[in-house]
Amino acid sequence: MIRILQMIGSLNVGGSQTMILNIYRNIDREQMQFDFILDHPDETYFAEDVKALGGRIFTMPIFRGTNAGEVRRDWNNFFYMHPEYHVLHSHVRSYASLYLPVAKKHGLKTIIHSHNTSNGSGMTATVKDVLQKPLRYQADILMACSTEAGRWLYGDKAVQSDRFLFLPNAVDTRRFKPDNEKRQRTRRELGLEDRFVIGNVGRFSEAKNHSFLLDIFKEVREREPKAALLLVGEGALQMQTAQKAVELGVADDVIMTGNRNDVPELLGAMDRFCFPSLWEGLPVTLIEAQAAGLPCIISDTITHDVDVSPLVTRLPPENAARWADELLDKRHYRADATAYILRSGFDVQTSAKRMFELYAELDAEARREAGR
Repeated sequence: MIRILQMIGSLNVGGSQTMILNIYRNIDREQMQFDFILDHPDETYFAEDVKALGGRIFTMPIFRGTNAGEVRRDWNNFFYMHPEYHVLHSHVRSYASLYLPVAKKHGLKTIIHSHNTSNGSGMTATVKDVLQKPLRYQADILMACSTEAGRWLYGDKAVQSDRFLFLPNAVDTRRFKPDNEKRQRTRRELGLEDRFVIGNVGRFSEAKNHSFLLDIFKEVREREPKAALLLVGEGALQMQTAQKAVELGVADDVIMTGNRNDVPELLGAMDRFCFPSLWEGLPVTLIEAQAAGLPCIISDTITHDVDVSPLVTRLPPENAARWADELLDKRHYRADATAYILRSGFDVQTSAKRMFELYAELDAEARREAGR
């Protein structure tokens, strides 16, 4: 049995978590298992899923700016105690430069994975920028969810090397295929039977731009009184977003579901998907929205790698009235985009096979080099 170590940070709902869980569910788990390291042990939304699939969960200290020695020591002790691992796949990039060399010292093959195109702003972002510089030299495989995410973290030269690998954030199209019966049932359950439903799935954070999304929705509701806004997710800016909805006078028409495990059904209940993010890596939720047949009005800051079907329309993240016009335009309609997604390589079964082969190759290489 090959066991792959996934450094994921948390098991809360997020793009990287969704991506790796999708792959985990679709690999041959009789031959390969994933185990997970967290530095946020209180964020465990997917923990039961991991355990049900056969995975183990470990906790390591998070880097707080002054405890680099502690981080390195605990990772070193972990590898002494767990010689069964030969491959480390890190989805955390901010301080991976502290523990990747430790993994290499213990003979592991390492993958660093870029899931974003920005660290945001402020001092914390600056510290992350500095810590991330060595990653392009430390890891065996430089992986990214989009070419833009790869260039941002590794640089142009590294992206052109044979160490770089683009892995689409794949989805299980079977789970998202449009189903009118499920759509009507979910809309009834949410009290949205006769509403024009605009939706968004994502954590409440600066990058997702929920404040502007509310501005857009206010414009929409002024023109379409039956409009409703369905927000799926949680996050640090959730209360701030709720307060702004009150200030704009739209709170009664905004539904915040929190984190949910029925995202395919919620997407199926929507009429439009609105995604005005300021920055992204490659948001898997946009692939899921297209798999659900939703017209997607998205920010032009997002990588074109998500444009896998005719359902995507792009706008700059400004001018709420223009976004409202686009969302209400009747030329947009729901359509089955499954064939487009399968052709684009975003189907999870294709990605799972590709990752299984890569992990197996790296595991075998590490064992050969260690003479075992």
